[in-house]
Amino acid sequence: MKKLGTKRIETERLILRRYVMEDAEDMYNHWASDPEVTKYLTWPAHPSVDITRMLLQDWISRYEEGDYFNWVIELKSSGTAIGNISVVHLKEEIDAAEMGYCMSRTYWGQGIMPEALRAVMDYLFDEVGLNRVAACHDVNNPKSGRVMEKAGMKLEGILRQAGRNNLGICDHVWYAAIKDDRKN
Repeated sequence: MKKLGTKRIETERLILRRYVMEDAEDMYNHWASDPEVTKYLTWPAHPSVDITRMLLQDWISRYEEGDYFNWVIELKSSGTAIGNISVVHLKEEIDAAEMGYCMSRTYWGQGIMPEALRAVMDYLFDEVGLNRVAACHDVNNPKSGRVMEKAGMKLEGILRQAGRNNLGICDHVWYAAIKDDRKN
């Protein structure tokens, strides 16, 4: 695994880049304060933009670590920050990563998150040298599973009562892609 950290990635519609403090307002207004966005996540909606700023300060301070992968999703057309995608758990001993993502409700259902996830997976496989990229979702949030499928991940199974989110203990549905999957 190469410790390249969070590098800028561009897709047809998106710029995936490191956060800057100026992203706090967009992050708070577009997704971090929305309880509908955070419903199935492990962190609660932010009660104020000050919480968002404190979080961004921590994230930004970690960018020099080569094993820190955390992107803001920005629309090329407007320059607006609309979501987040990151490695939430890195397993260096097996060259694997677990992903997490969230995005403003305004942009749900437009294929933006699968586009971002595919781009990050390509980077993690091709440049960082990972062999496995996985993600999971609450069984009650199947649209997140569609994102994973559209990005090329395969369903691996359900782990019953394996996680906790803002709704309580939940079943996790796991998807993953391995580097060799892309050869098929």
